[in-house]
Amino acid sequence: MRYSTEGRAEPPGVTAVLRALRLLLHACFLFLLGWATVRYAAGPLEGGGAHPAWIRWSVLCGAILLGLVYCLGALAVRHGAHRVLSLVWLAAVTALWALLAWADPDFVWLAFPLYFLHLHLLRGAHSVVAVVVITGTVVLGQALHQGDLTAGMVLGPVLGAMFALAIAAGYTALYRESERRRELIDTLTRTRDELAASQRRAGVLDERERLSREIHDTLAQGLSGIVLLLRSAENALPDDPDLAVTRIAEARESASDNLAEARGFVRDLAPPSLTGANLPEALRRLCAVATRADGVEHRFRLDGAPVELPPGYEVALLRAAQAGLANVAAHAHATNVVVTLGYLDEEVTLDVYDDGVGFVPEEQGPRPDGTGYGIAALRERVAALGGALEVESAPGEGTAVAVRLPLTMEEST
Repeated sequence: MRYSTEGRAEPPGVTAVLRALRLLLHACFLFLLGWATVRYAAGPLEGGGAHPAWIRWSVLCGAILLGLVYCLGALAVRHGAHRVLSLVWLAAVTALWALLAWADPDFVWLAFPLYFLHLHLLRGAHSVVAVVVITGTVVLGQALHQGDLTAGMVLGPVLGAMFALAIAAGYTALYRESERRRELIDTLTRTRDELAASQRRAGVLDERERLSREIHDTLAQGLSGIVLLLRSAENALPDDPDLAVTRIAEARESASDNLAEARGFVRDLAPPSLTGANLPEALRRLCAVATRADGVEHRFRLDGAPVELPPGYEVALLRAAQAGLANVAAHAHATNVVVTLGYLDEEVTLDVYDDGVGFVPEEQGPRPDGTGYGIAALRERVAALGGALEVESAPGEGTAVAVRLPLTMEEST
């Protein structure tokens, strides 16, 4: 029977039970010791089988010494005394008890709390052997004092020992079950903490991806447009200063718009392009700005009757148009660009077509200079909404970028 384990915290429920059992054990021992001492002291002083005075005083002093040793040792064990000191204390208590039991039969009954004391401090078979030895000592002591051996003298101590062993076995099972539950709770707590940490890491990665897409679709594309506008203004000088002034004004306006975009996605709000306007109006305005920026005609077409879309859809479609037009301005050398927004029965579509030089889609991807992430980032954004992105192009045949997002009755209301 183990009341505690070294170097490991006990479960809270078990700690409360242990405290109650220990207090009961100490109270039982001290009560029986006091009862036996009082009975012995109240006995006849001389004659009638009484012990001589020096023996009586020796027994009484021994009983007091046993009480003091027991109390001091119990306090030391409670405060985590070294195991060797605990065993020395146990041996001293047992030896004093044996001497008192030899002197008077009333002290024999201290054997019952001693059972639990040995079961508490000893381990495995040693505790059982100690109980057997104490039981034999009790039986032998009674036989010596009474001058006879009866069934009651044997049966009482044996039943007491069996009762103590049964309680010890029951408590051991209880402790093991409590320990198993404690380990299970520890495992669940660790798993919960690991899951929370994993979710935090996933959240950080998702936020990084979101910011990466937003930066690419706003700041990077906007800065690219500003570079083109300033380049156009530089080429217009000094022959056409009015055109240069116009291009610089458009670059300043683009810079202001992109600053507002950056502040908007930092606050995780809808793009300023959509503030106060619906998606068709935002796309029409985007085409007009692109036309003024590079002098290439950008036309906007609307197919179907507009319906209310989730904010995530509108943002994704606007970003797709911005990315497509930025790629056209940077690489296509097109003369005509058409942006088509379509509201169909089961999906909403966005097509960006240009008649530029085209390219091989399979050969495109991230480049060492940090460019080439636009299509991949746009495809991830669309896929997150359950949609699909297709790019059709070939050298000399222009490019078509098509976005398809599913549209259900629940999402359009």
